[in-house]
Amino acid sequence: MNTKRNLATFFLAITVSCQLFAGLTPDTNIAKSKGIVLYNQFKSISAAQYLMVAAEAGDAESQYYLAESIRKSKHYMTEDAQKWYQAAAEQNDVYAMIQLGRSGEDYCVNMDNCPLSKKTPEEWLKSALDTAKPKAENGDAESMYLMYELTLKPEWLQKSADAGYALAQYWMAVGIRQGDGFFLPWTRKEEVGKWLKLSSEGGYPKAMMEYAAYIYENKGDLEVARHWIEQAALAGYKSGISSYGAYLAHSPSLYDFPLDLIKGYAITSLLTDLDGGGNVQVYVNDTLPEIAEKMTPEEINKAKDFAREWKKNHPPLSFYPDKLSH
Repeated sequence: MNTKRNLATFFLAITVSCQLFAGLTPDTNIAKSKGIVLYNQFKSISAAQYLMVAAEAGDAESQYYLAESIRKSKHYMTEDAQKWYQAAAEQNDVYAMIQLGRSGEDYCVNMDNCPLSKKTPEEWLKSALDTAKPKAENGDAESMYLMYELTLKPEWLQKSADAGYALAQYWMAVGIRQGDGFFLPWTRKEEVGKWLKLSSEGGYPKAMMEYAAYIYENKGDLEVARHWIEQAALAGYKSGISSYGAYLAHSPSLYDFPLDLIKGYAITSLLTDLDGGGNVQVYVNDTLPEIAEKMTPEEINKAKDFAREWKKNHPPLSFYPDKLSH
């Protein structure tokens, strides 16, 4: 299993804090990185001010995420959101084209105040299809997945998953679990496990957590399940962090993790960085005191030191939302 190589490839593609973006100044790169980190922490309003810097410099990905941030914070397609989606779409960003194509289903339709667009939603979807299809037919796994989003034809999802796209592999598992395809009951379960395992090996943290749960529910090897929970935490995935910290501190005790109060407290405390995103603070306020009751003041100080070191050497916390939001 080439887990380390696949994880490295995955995080090279998604981790923005260590990337240099072509055509942008160092300061603009930093702003873009910060903006995407905040966006991935469900802090859309805070993200927008950083993304604006790179968007105005002409970076298509920043323009897309800025549009997403504005739309999510307002809960509908505003004139500003559409402006930035269009700016990205005009640079052949398929994600932006799809969101513009879906604008016909936006809340603004019900409110009868959708901003004027350069194309109709149908024309934007055709542009997305015309851009993604040649790449998909040429073997690009991500474009195959976008073709699935555009057409809802399961063969495109299958092709993308077979080509190794971790997100497609995850949705293959979800679909089969929900009844897609024709399988005997035990082979359906095996197929779900197969795709979750492949997606986990491809570096997708949501799949890691679900694969760990799959192993637990099917009385599999708990050492393997613990490995994937730890990998999800190492990736900065919110659910991986909260589960790993809690299980290490036996709050509750699951998956037979060895008790480690210092590490458990430290990992759980990292979630305070998500204050303002995803309503995580309520969980932290309940769980940290519960763990602290089992610890000495000296152990708590050691845990705080451990947390500071962790933050220096691991990716920022993230909810890992799908890039193409709904």
